Amino acid sequence: MPLAPARPRSGAAVAARGAALGLAGVAGAGLAALAWGAGHEVRAPRLRRVEVPVLPLGARPLRVLHLSDLHMTPDQRVVPRWVAGLADLEPDLVVDTGDNLAALDAVPAVLRSLDRLLDRPGVFVLGSNDRYVPGRVNPLGYLGGPSRLAPRRQPLPTEDLVRGLVDRGWVDLDDARTTLELGGLRVDLVGVDDAHIGLDQYDAVRAPADPSADVSLGVMHAPYRRVLDPMARDGLDLLLAGHTHGGQVCVPFLGALVTNCDLPRRCASGLHRWRAGHGPVDPPAPEGAGTDERVDETWLHVSAGLGTSPYARVRFACPPEATLLRLVPRAG
Repeated sequence: MPLAPARPRSGAAVAARGAALGLAGVAGAGLAALAWGAGHEVRAPRLRRVEVPVLPLGARPLRVLHLSDLHMTPDQRVVPRWVAGLADLEPDLVVDTGDNLAALDAVPAVLRSLDRLLDRPGVFVLGSNDRYVPGRVNPLGYLGGPSRLAPRRQPLPTEDLVRGLVDRGWVDLDDARTTLELGGLRVDLVGVDDAHIGLDQYDAVRAPADPSADVSLGVMHAPYRRVLDPMARDGLDLLLAGHTHGGQVCVPFLGALVTNCDLPRRCASGLHRWRAGHGPVDPPAPEGAGTDERVDETWLHVSAGLGTSPYARVRFACPPEATLLRLVPRAG
């Protein structure tokens, strides 16, 4: 007996099937991205090299290694070994912008990773994750604004971490100032405690940049505008921050979706020019263009950091990083 002809599908059925296939494709792509981010990218740190024109004419370059957001736990292997190897760069200065810990017993692991770097001049500030054990959070919550510190968080052994760094010669810049002589240059530094949990007290240490210094640096964990703007107005040459994780899970060709503070998304990582009261602006014109740098502008470098929360060990289109900043003379 001949088969009956198949009934033509309705437009609604075709549309529904197309939508289902589309959703399946999106879900498959999402799972593939998650597998890549959690299985490979989060364990593939990279070193970025950036040049910043902030020194006087004729000065020899200074090499500044910027570390941030290790979020270390004792079970990690790849990133701690990689961090230890950064000592081979022999930087003139190491700047650690906080969130080194992610577990109660992580201090020894952090100090082991930094051991050879602690033989170099260094400064540091603390982040919230140097003080409190990280908690489980809904990642989608970051889309609604900066995270908040949950009540009754368990404290971390912060004093052990600070003692381990200070005893090896690094300077605690939490709401503090210091001056270092590096390679024949006088480097003025000021730092603030973590603005993300309201511990910053820049007004207590605020002062115009020292005109006798060859370069002035500002150091913070979380780059909130209330810290960036006064530092820029005070004439600091370069600000260094972490905290953002570069967005951690980024969209290719679009970039970071969040910064977990009031920093614009375009500044989630990398080197930018910052104007007080305005935000990111174009860099000064190159040598020979006849454009002077504004007194209320500064360079801002934000590290995407090396770690993640132990409850969200995934990165996508945003690999772990440290940065070797080469400070060079300004254009003539």
